[in-house]
Amino acid sequence: MKLLAIDTTEDSCSVALGVDDEMLWRFEIAPRRHSELVLPMVDAVLAEAGLAVQQLDALAFSRGPGSFTGVRIATGVTQGIALGADLPVAPVSTLAALAQGAWRTHGAPDVLSALDARMGEIYWANCRLQHGVMAVEGEERVGKADLTPGSSGGACWGVGSGWAVYGDLLGRSTGIAAPRVLGGQRIHARDVASLGLAALLAGQTVAAEKALPVYVRDNVAEKPLHS
Repeated sequence: MKLLAIDTTEDSCSVALGVDDEMLWRFEIAPRRHSELVLPMVDAVLAEAGLAVQQLDALAFSRGPGSFTGVRIATGVTQGIALGADLPVAPVSTLAALAQGAWRTHGAPDVLSALDARMGEIYWANCRLQHGVMAVEGEERVGKADLTPGSSGGACWGVGSGWAVYGDLLGRSTGIAAPRVLGGQRIHARDVASLGLAALLAGQTVAAEKALPVYVRDNVAEKPLHS
């Protein structure tokens, strides 16, 4: 299976190419340079693998929640590539991708993912390992950090920029201790790729025009961002 994944949600920009059991990627922390970097990164991983876009089986992208601008860039680029090559798309939750990174780097099977949503709020969700990949349990939500419901405490990990900004509040409200907090971990396209490959194998992809962003804060219907 060959899948290309894109993430531009945070201040980092990354692209990953999963080919069977191998993964190629590019990752750079580059605020406000996502539009400049993302397509050259796509070209670079495809060239390294010796593949053309038409040889891919699918694409995946971070569909939100997160930065409105970043989510729209990833959506638009993915739609454009997928429409041009007639490929299916796997939209991937940013919160699940954060949790997948915690599983990859620390073996954390139970995670409270939280992204800084500004205005004193966080995007958050409980995620748990299911069939080898992380999945959101319940709903993705936005709200005040000090009102986040409790978790499974010592067995749970906290990951994401929400923890970096509101770690004390989240620690008190969830019972997750500092040694299990990964506040500096960013979303990475290789984790988006892992979740996208799982969705592809499960038949959970969509047509390019239905690959839409999920904002959570402002749940508005979107038309395709690339024609």
